[in-house]
Amino acid sequence: MFWAEDETDLLRFPPLRACWALRGRPAEVPISGRNDRRVIFGALNRRTGTRLVRARERPRAMDFQDFLRAIRWHDRGWHVALLRDEDSSHTKGGSPGVAEALGIGLIWLPKRCPKLNPMDHLWWYGKASISANRQYTPIDEQVERFTGYLGALTPGDALRKAGVRSKKFWLRRSL
Repeated sequence: MFWAEDETDLLRFPPLRACWALRGRPAEVPISGRNDRRVIFGALNRRTGTRLVRARERPRAMDFQDFLRAIRWHDRGWHVALLRDEDSSHTKGGSPGVAEALGIGLIWLPKRCPKLNPMDHLWWYGKASISANRQYTPIDEQVERFTGYLGALTPGDALRKAGVRSKKFWLRRSL
């Protein structure tokens, strides 16, 4: 099975996507508290549209390795190929060795090319729908809504939003 994996940060301070104010007056953006953070590990199955997501406090190598185990458990008995970037959690702490021991083949994306990863597109839709222009207290409410949004997508919607069904999808011919 072919999976695309990525992670994203959810922050208490919202990403500002749209706002209006009277001409000549600055818009007020109320924020308070410290900027809490959660990391969401996610993977999308290129063929089925299945999504796996896990929230963690930091992007540590051991959290990524646990996520690799979840992917392997989900696709027991199948050959697994994983498309991913060179985030430090992917390259340090023995993560490539853990992937090899689990029988997961690694496909590395070039540096600075997030648009090539279908998960990056799903993150964008999730943040636009759930996170943009809103501050959640506590941040765990945002995590719950964000992962709920991704989980509620039909497999077809997930593949469409990720760009996998596009005729211009860069891996279309090789899969």
